[in-house]
Amino acid sequence: MRAVLQRVHQASVSIKGCVTAEINHGFLVFLGIGADDTEQDITYLVSKIINLRAFEDQQGKMNLRLQEVDGSLLVVSQFTLYADCRKGRRPSFSDTARPEQARYWYTRFIDVLRAEELTMQTGSFQEMMDIALINDGPATFLLDSQRLF
Repeated sequence: MRAVLQRVHQASVSIKGCVTAEINHGFLVFLGIGADDTEQDITYLVSKIINLRAFEDQQGKMNLRLQEVDGSLLVVSQFTLYADCRKGRRPSFSDTARPEQARYWYTRFIDVLRAEELTMQTGSFQEMMDIALINDGPATFLLDSQRLF
């Protein structure tokens, strides 16, 4: 399981021109589901996301967690995080979970985050979405449950 976290001042999801989800200060989380992901991958990523000290304290140091700044999450499914672009010109998606499997793990990931009582919005699985954001920093973090980076 992979996640790209972007610290944002504001982010939103629109489908067919209508805003369906939006947050203010917090993380925009793009979530990619791999073919071999399990509950352990969710546990690892959720822990990282809620405990990552990526928000600035009064001295300007990244020292505060999402909850300490009353931040929100916007979680968006993005299968292209598992694209393999090493060969040729067309990305390979052979490591990506099948849609029904990915939907299950995406929903489970959201359920686990909701249990943490975080303010959260989500994108729509398997929909074409327009994502708008105002990046804070910019500050972008890459997470991989297999610790590949």
